[in-house]
Amino acid sequence: MASSARPPEAIRVAVFAKAPVPGQVKTRLAGLLGPDGAAALQAGLVRRALSTAIEARVGPVELHCAPDEHHEFFVRCAERFHVTLVPQRGADLGERMHAAFRDAFDAGSALIVIGSDCPALTTADLHEARDALRETPAVIAPAEDGGYVLIALAHDVPRLFDGVDWGTGAVLRQTRARFAEAGIRCVELAERWDVDRPEDYARLQAEGLLQEVLS
Repeated sequence: MASSARPPEAIRVAVFAKAPVPGQVKTRLAGLLGPDGAAALQAGLVRRALSTAIEARVGPVELHCAPDEHHEFFVRCAERFHVTLVPQRGADLGERMHAAFRDAFDAGSALIVIGSDCPALTTADLHEARDALRETPAVIAPAEDGGYVLIALAHDVPRLFDGVDWGTGAVLRQTRARFAEAGIRCVELAERWDVDRPEDYARLQAEGLLQEVLS
C-alpha cells in the first residue's frame, strides 16, 4: 500500500509549553521545590526540549506557547533559539494540538509534536519519528504514566483528539483506540518518562539530567 506520509523534508517540530509562572506549573513539585523552584525547573525543561528539537535537524522548530506567546520567557526563547512562537489555541490540549496539526497540514507539512516534560526524549527519537513518517501516517512515543511524550502525523486523523481524558493514565489507551477506529496504522517508539512528581525529580537527579536541565 502506498504511503500517504509526506517526505521528511516537509516536516515541522512543535514544542508545546506552558509559561514558567510560579504557582501555575509543576504544581505537584511545588511542595518539594517551592513555587519558584518548580517554575525554574519548568523553564529548564522547555529550554532542553527546544535544544533537542533543534539539534535533531528534522525541520523548522516552533514553540507553541500557553497562555500566549507574549510572556517574557517565550520572547527570550525565541531570541536564544531562533524559533517561531505560536500561541496555543483551544479549550483543552486536544483542541490545541489539533489546531497545530491543522496549521501544518494547511501549509503542506507533516508535524511532530513534543511536550516539555520529557528530558529523556532524544534527537534519536525525533530521527526515528521522522523516518517512520516515510512509511506510515502516524507515530507516537508512549509515556510510562499512560500518556505520550511525542505524536507525529502526516495527515489529519478524524476525531483523534476528541473525548480524550487529558492528564490521566487513559490517554494512550484512548489514543490507540482512536487510531484503530480510523483504520490508521501507528508506529510506536520506545516508552519514555516525564517529570511531574517528586519521584520523577529524584529520577532526574539519579540519571544525571538535572544539571543539564537547569544549566
